[in-house]
Amino acid sequence: MSAGDYLTNQFLIAMPAMTDSNFSQTVTYIWEHNADGALGIIINRPLQMKLADVFEQLKLSASTEAIGQQSVLQGGPVQTDRGFVLHRIGGTWEHTRQVSSQIQVTTSPDILRAMASGNGPGTAIVALGYAGWGAGQLEVELAQNAWLTVPADARIIFDTPFEQRWHAAARLIGVDLSTLSSTAGHA
Repeated sequence: MSAGDYLTNQFLIAMPAMTDSNFSQTVTYIWEHNADGALGIIINRPLQMKLADVFEQLKLSASTEAIGQQSVLQGGPVQTDRGFVLHRIGGTWEHTRQVSSQIQVTTSPDILRAMASGNGPGTAIVALGYAGWGAGQLEVELAQNAWLTVPADARIIFDTPFEQRWHAAARLIGVDLSTLSSTAGHA
């Protein structure tokens, strides 16, 4: 693949035929994709956990009830004890990667301290775990029609309710997932 073919800053939208329970009806934001593989965060799987629970584990207190009541997402099946913060551009933290002109991913706990104190990014989602693919693995899955891809839209990540993100992401390219067959094929 050439650099232009990689899917960084794209959504992977699980096709209706996806039977893997880790990814069925998910939207995954790809924040890194290169010859070595891909990393992403599932953006539509809230856990039964709130940010206040994460803060409590870190011995932090939320500065406002709204921050503490924010849902934590299941970011993927890999390293589910590791946190990832997907947020709009702004702020300086130890381990931040700018993915696009609008979106950053931070993996260091200093951002959680900032969020708890009310000094974090204005718009962010916190996820535990990530989705990962080895070299060439995602390309094979794409060839098997497991995924739709579409350029990411920050409004879906930060503004669309979780339960609407799968359909909303597909609508970005004019696809109504409810009209697709659960059987994949090749023409």
